[in-house]
Amino acid sequence: MADLYPSIAQCAVVATAFKVLLFPAYKSTDFEVHRNWLAITNSLPVQDWYYEKTSEWTLDYPPFFAVFEWILSQFAKVVDPEMLKVYNLEYDSWQTVYFQRSSVIATELVLAFGVNYADPFSFVQSSPAAFKRPSHAAALSILLSPGLLIIDHIHFQYNGFLYGLLILSLVLARKKSTTLASGLLFAALLCLKHIYLYLAPAYFVFLLRGYCLGPKSIFHIKFGNAFKLGTGIIAVFGAAFGPFVYWGQIPQLLSRLFPFSRGLCHAYWAPNIWAIYSFTDRLLIHVAPKLGLAVNQDAVNSVTRGLVGDTSFAVLPEITAKITFILTLLFQVIPLIKLFLDPTWDTFIGAVTLCGYASFLFGWHVHEKAILLVIIPFSLIALKDRRYLGAFRPLAVAGHVSLFPLLFTAAEFPIKTIYTIFWLVLFLFAFDRLAPASNRSRIFLLDRFSLLYIGRWAWWVAGWGFGSVLHELDRTANDTLEMTLRGAMRLKPLKYSKCVSGRVEVFDSCAICDFWVMSDDME
Repeated sequence: MADLYPSIAQCAVVATAFKVLLFPAYKSTDFEVHRNWLAITNSLPVQDWYYEKTSEWTLDYPPFFAVFEWILSQFAKVVDPEMLKVYNLEYDSWQTVYFQRSSVIATELVLAFGVNYADPFSFVQSSPAAFKRPSHAAALSILLSPGLLIIDHIHFQYNGFLYGLLILSLVLARKKSTTLASGLLFAALLCLKHIYLYLAPAYFVFLLRGYCLGPKSIFHIKFGNAFKLGTGIIAVFGAAFGPFVYWGQIPQLLSRLFPFSRGLCHAYWAPNIWAIYSFTDRLLIHVAPKLGLAVNQDAVNSVTRGLVGDTSFAVLPEITAKITFILTLLFQVIPLIKLFLDPTWDTFIGAVTLCGYASFLFGWHVHEKAILLVIIPFSLIALKDRRYLGAFRPLAVAGHVSLFPLLFTAAEFPIKTIYTIFWLVLFLFAFDRLAPASNRSRIFLLDRFSLLYIGRWAWWVAGWGFGSVLHELDRTANDTLEMTLRGAMRLKPLKYSKCVSGRVEVFDSCAICDFWVMSDDME
């Protein structure tokens, strides 16, 4: 293992030093969200955690994450007790900023542990000998991810810690002896952040077929394994939600975890099918009178338009949560069928990736940050062969560029741009050298489209920059809904950048489904 250079530890040290330099950088409202959660969990009894609403940033993560915040608050009161007062809204002393930034870095050690080649349960160490070097490169790409840098260390969240647990769970699924631990760890992860429900169907099918049923016959039920798995999952969820069941607070807790009233689109539009749908609706407003189409004037005059609250459409039919659920499930069924028929680890990672992708493309109120649910699991198998890499490249480019609007201040523009470009050039070139040739013939059309998108990635960055410039013009004109360029096409800069990358990701979903369903697993 000595030839694997640079090591995970070396990169982690350098990355940490760089992240410390970002402590004074821009921070989003998520910083105040987590400060408020520190205050709630430290100052109030558990029974009041999901009822407290002094701040608009109420606690809306599952109970295990609330306990995680409570643990952090025990250290926070030593640093600055003022940050733990519920009524001390928007409090951001330098001690508070440094503590919360440091807590993100410290908890991200879980991610380094998950990919650290020195640990027997890590991704690199558990890989076959012939794939140690590609696995090491993939591990470094995750550890140094520009997505995590933008979202966690500038914008502010704790995704590195959570994705570390996800990777540990995925790696534990690699061996029969640790499959049970994989399932229980994923159950605990769901009790930390419920966005991972997107991946739950893949886990369910894999654990059912690979752990609870016989390898040769689905009618051979392993009752002992099924009992251990069922008992363990009930114990995990019981520990998380049991007290709230006892107090009769489950309806209140669920209303916090699943606020369907927030609308189809998140504040920052995820580059998915609904971004394109909304963009199309805006275009149709201008041509609808000529085509004889009815226009909902309330939707035209609405100031939300997907930015906050509910989303309404002026011309196209309204989209309900039920529709998004059905579409998501339909597209998840494709990889789940293959996983049931062939419950290998590679197939499992592919199913996890595609379940996350289907949820991202068709889900309700999808956060733009959810693209990491696709990129990070896919990174584990991106170097399996060149067909996988061919689908990963446009996803990595479009996915990371789509996160740029999260940081809209001038000071952070060179950081996010230069770091992301450096990461893309470094790892995509390294991946290109390490990925073996596929034993399956490529599909000419999709392969050429992939190369075309990769060749135009700089145009996407330029397009986003153009949208940012127009956004400044838009703000100057005091038009909070949409910008107008010489009275021509009305286009939000955010919607513009999301639709550009959205087209890429819709294309990529077709490519990834095609290569994954048709390709044979490499033994």
